[in-house]
Amino acid sequence: MSRYQDVNAVKSIGIVGTGTIGASWAAYFLAQGFKVKAWDPANTWKVKLENFIESAWTDLEKLGVPEIATPSNLTLCDELGSVTEGVDFIQENAPEQLGVKQKLFRELDKTAPTSVIISSSTSGLMMSEMQENIENAERFVVGHPFNPPHLIPLVEVVGGELTAAEVVEWTIDFYNLIGKHAIKINKEVPGHLANRLQAALWREAVLAVQNGLASVEDVNAAVAQGPGLRWALMGPHMIMNLAGGKGGLEQMLSHFAPGIQGWWQTMMETPNMDQKLQKVLVDGINKEAGNKTIDDLEKERDTRLIKLLRMLQETK
Repeated sequence: MSRYQDVNAVKSIGIVGTGTIGASWAAYFLAQGFKVKAWDPANTWKVKLENFIESAWTDLEKLGVPEIATPSNLTLCDELGSVTEGVDFIQENAPEQLGVKQKLFRELDKTAPTSVIISSSTSGLMMSEMQENIENAERFVVGHPFNPPHLIPLVEVVGGELTAAEVVEWTIDFYNLIGKHAIKINKEVPGHLANRLQAALWREAVLAVQNGLASVEDVNAAVAQGPGLRWALMGPHMIMNLAGGKGGLEQMLSHFAPGIQGWWQTMMETPNMDQKLQKVLVDGINKEAGNKTIDDLEKERDTRLIKLLRMLQETK
């Protein structure tokens, strides 16, 4: 018999760390009708978290929230030990520093009941390293979201060497149950999967600027006004399947694979991210953004994301 309760029985969530990712997770869990307890070591985190949830709630309502969902289900804790009391699942969102994560994991393992699974939002650290020297290491797992978690469905789930297979499957089932799209990463690599795909594309985007192939603005347009539109609908392999016409991926590979293989041979360079290149990138972004602030750009992003998500829901 499993020591972990059924995913349908989860009623209360602990949020450890309420920065950009943690705050977004808190808003999402609240919008799914959960009770949420949160804690952060920063001085002004409580006000920032409440302000974020208030702002995000309008967007979440556009996507639909159950009647039982309310921001008032949030409890702000003064101590880490308090956030682990009475919760059924913990989402950890500490800074991307191995030492910080290891120390925090040891503290969580001491205070959280052994029946509670602890999922880390780490974007690239290895769970095997983070869970070292922890008594109940088998219940620690990576549940990496994409920013902003309260809108983007994807969650990457991967266990460490000591993570129980049952915990990985439980975590995937739980995220999928609450409206996320969880995928299983079969082994540990730096950056997991989606960030590696993103980093590979950005490497080429940076090289395009570094080597004078195109401006920052045109590189952005090359993705946002081109393949990025298709990638929002289907993944890269499925898009290539359609590129083969009625013959599908098999025909696409027979026609285009040799040429693409040749392109890959020219794509071995790594950008030299020195101060000169960084300035070119920053200047290019500032020129494209014009008078728009980061807040303006985030609002524009989220407004479009919501419309895209609603369209995807309606056309399933």
